[in-house]
Amino acid sequence: MIDWTLHIESDPEKLFGKPVIINSRIPVDLILEKLSVGDTVDDLVDAYPAITRDDITACLVFAADSIKNEIIISKAS
Repeated sequence: MIDWTLHIESDPEKLFGKPVIINSRIPVDLILEKLSVGDTVDDLVDAYPAITRDDITACLVFAADSIKNEIIISKAS
């Protein structure tokens, strides 16, 4: 599995600390949003030459890790 920490950083000097792909200003949430509406990895690599396939995979791993330990409390109706 890809270590997302090698591909993603959060720096207050870049986009107010939003997680971005290292050596770019491309935010992780943009990549996730593009994937969610049907863009392919190839589409993203073509559109953003500064990123790699591994960067995109790292975005998915980051998202999974970010919600892995979330506690969801449902409201009974």
